[in-house]
Amino acid sequence: MAANPVPARKKNPARPAKRRSTAKTSLTGRLARRTGAWAARTHARRRADRRARTDAAILRRTHAGCTTCGGLGVIHKRKKDGSFAGSKSCPAKPAVTKVSRIKTAAEARYGQDRRSGLHGWSCPCGKRARPQWRTAKDATRELRVHEKRRHDGQSIGGTWYVQIPATATTAPIKRPALAAA
Repeated sequence: MAANPVPARKKNPARPAKRRSTAKTSLTGRLARRTGAWAARTHARRRADRRARTDAAILRRTHAGCTTCGGLGVIHKRKKDGSFAGSKSCPAKPAVTKVSRIKTAAEARYGQDRRSGLHGWSCPCGKRARPQWRTAKDATRELRVHEKRRHDGQSIGGTWYVQIPATATTAPIKRPALAAA
């Protein structure tokens, strides 16, 4: 018995490829990708900044009048020479457990104390970063990034600082002296 022959598949004739201007599309594509990446980085940075200010405002409202932390919700540790060694959360129980979302949001967005309890850093070269980090560890990490970019990884004695509210019950935290290079 002879097998039924399968007809050969018909191929489409080769079509010439459409010519597109590669320079125009690649430039536009690169620009769009760069713009999108920049927007994503900026949005993430702003969202983290807003979250830190809101968290600090919640801690200030729940620890208002606390003698342990001075109303900040965070205790700043010092070395024997007076320089900062870091920070930790206040071990005392909060005076208030629930706070108003509207008042907290307003306190985090408006007024001179909206960054109270947050950490910033400054470098002897004159560069400063406003208080926007919840812990000294985060502020120090950002200072090290600056030192890598600007000072070839050499530490030239930068320091971090804390913004204290005008209504603080404890003595203000002084900025530590810059370390000698």
